[in-house]
Amino acid sequence: MNQVEALEQAILDRAKEMAAECKLRAEHGRANILREASDRLQLREEKETLLAKAQAERAYRRRVQADELKLQSRMDHLRWNLVQTVLQRIPERIQALRQEEPLYLELMGRLLARGAAMIEHDELIVEVNEEDHRLLQPIWETFSHNATADKQLRLASEPIRIQGGLRLHTPNNRIRLDQSFEGRLERLQRKIYQVIEENLLPQTSSGLRP
Repeated sequence: MNQVEALEQAILDRAKEMAAECKLRAEHGRANILREASDRLQLREEKETLLAKAQAERAYRRRVQADELKLQSRMDHLRWNLVQTVLQRIPERIQALRQEEPLYLELMGRLLARGAAMIEHDELIVEVNEEDHRLLQPIWETFSHNATADKQLRLASEPIRIQGGLRLHTPNNRIRLDQSFEGRLERLQRKIYQVIEENLLPQTSSGLRP
């Protein structure tokens, strides 16, 4: 082989080497591009998945909160209806209790004794409704003495409009105490709600209460 042929062969060999290097680099570059594209695609899919999960969780929480508010509203309504039912039945219970006169007088005596003890005054005026006025007036001296012997209790001459029980006040009307059934019920209304809630309304699994 002459020098010209040797040079041509060297050039061809070098060209083949360069072509092989370029091909290898191109393959590496293609692989890198595909890998980077795959990584970006996976990252995008992960972001979209996380975003979808977050949106689903927010939607679920909103739905749960809305359901809890609806449940709370229904249970509040139920509790209110139960309390009203209890309050509406009380006059019937009072009338039934009046039919058992000894028990009714015992109840009135306790209300009178407790009310008189709460007012620091030696003389008190006691007000009752018309029906109780007719019942108590003939026996007032004995009845009031049994309730409290250390105070002068005077039955008001005119009845008042209450369901039952009594009201007390000093002669100058500066101190008053409401021992009527309505007054006591108003003071006990919160306790009535609590009793109904504890005994008639079931607890929910989430711990919600009406």
